[in-house]
Amino acid sequence: MAVFVFVILLFQSALPLNPTGLGAPTWDTALHTAISFITNTNQQHYSGETTCSYFSQVAALGFLFFTSAATGIAVAIAFIRGLTGRPLGNFYIDLTLSITRILMPISLVGAIVLIAAGVPETLSGPVVVPTLEDLTVQQAISLGPVAHFEIIKELGENGGGFFAINSAHPFENPNGLTNLIQIVAMIAIPTALIYTYGIFVNNRKQAWLIYGMVFGIYLVFIGIAAISEYQGNPAVNALLGSQQPNLEGKEVRFGWAQSALYAVTTTGTMCGAVNSMHDSFMPLGGAVLLANLFLQIVWGGQGTGTAYLFAYLILAVFVTGLMVGRTPEFLGRKIEKREVVLTSFLILLVHPIFILIPGAIALAFPDQLAGISNPSFHGLSQVIYEYASAAANNGSGFEGLADTQPAPTALWWNLSTSVSLLAGRYIPIAALILLADGMSRKPVVPLTSGTLRTDTGLFTGVTAGVILIMGALTFFPVLALGQIAEAFQIAGGL
Repeated sequence: MAVFVFVILLFQSALPLNPTGLGAPTWDTALHTAISFITNTNQQHYSGETTCSYFSQVAALGFLFFTSAATGIAVAIAFIRGLTGRPLGNFYIDLTLSITRILMPISLVGAIVLIAAGVPETLSGPVVVPTLEDLTVQQAISLGPVAHFEIIKELGENGGGFFAINSAHPFENPNGLTNLIQIVAMIAIPTALIYTYGIFVNNRKQAWLIYGMVFGIYLVFIGIAAISEYQGNPAVNALLGSQQPNLEGKEVRFGWAQSALYAVTTTGTMCGAVNSMHDSFMPLGGAVLLANLFLQIVWGGQGTGTAYLFAYLILAVFVTGLMVGRTPEFLGRKIEKREVVLTSFLILLVHPIFILIPGAIALAFPDQLAGISNPSFHGLSQVIYEYASAAANNGSGFEGLADTQPAPTALWWNLSTSVSLLAGRYIPIAALILLADGMSRKPVVPLTSGTLRTDTGLFTGVTAGVILIMGALTFFPVLALGQIAEAFQIAGGL
């Protein structure tokens, strides 16, 4: 599939549905795009309406919207099956069922609703109109088959925009209704998969406890981001003589509140669609967005976020068992060395390695490789965000990096993030499947008075602590040197 998409992008000038006669992107941009979309990341180092033809958008990128999302769902279901002692199943069957029973039906209805709400769906070329400022000057307004592209973009947690400014564009997200539909579409499947787990294990109580834990973290993150944006920039407030919300990089039709909600949701679900510029968020709001990319479980990537969440549960069972002197067991199966090694490798090593190491290399050569526009604390956050977004399969960006053609640094960003894209997607998936396979083969241990119950509020609280401590401490130094330092800088008027 990746080769198929790569070839389409390179030969799009000779293919149909190219009303503006767009040529091919550079080979490295085409490679990065193919890898980015097949990994459900959709990190874009190009502007959609000026780089990709309608055929490329629909037949190549839109095609991967379905298959990459279905891959994540298949992994989640296989992982849950393994935890409950069932055979993992057949990947091709799960992939097909995910597309035909979940993604396509909902997308069909969602696309019709979006069309009714004002999102275009047409194969017509750009419309040329005179500008309001000067009637003698003409402007080309891009159109395209946007509505069906938009709904699977959100439902499949893909996030790649038909237009350069993604869901901030009025043709992708024209009003409050479409904004709400997109937010609901983003969280629909990852939230449902937690309940699906409860059905599989016949323990809905534990599913609701886990749901409540994730929802609580989600609300806290929304609160921090929203309050930070509402309070605005102290320097601007001092200049104006009154408190004003931070509206830099935001669409007036959404304002600070809907922008903050959308941003926390899109980074929490690993969707990556944006209705505002994340680069313009106040430091604490930006820190929340980065924290979502670091943790990957609020609500997490399409399917893989659910699997990550239960990997944390296994780790919490082991840690709690050590503290209280009980045999670590999860769903009646013993947690032993193999499970601890896989979960630790999955959670504590793979993700940080493919964020921090390439980030350090880019920061060591800011002019030659990175093209960083902001050399201060925010510049560090821009670089770390780019790799965190790639490794977490999110795709959004702080921007401010010279990562689009024809910049000389584009080659570095395209190739280095491609490594993080592939590693951040497929190494964890392999570890998750190995973990699930091992759990499925374990005999069930009878419940005794020494069994640690995992469907209690106390254990759920311990799990939340493990998630925040394990995840936060790994990345706290880069947050301290980036967003937290920037917050002090702004508060001090520097």
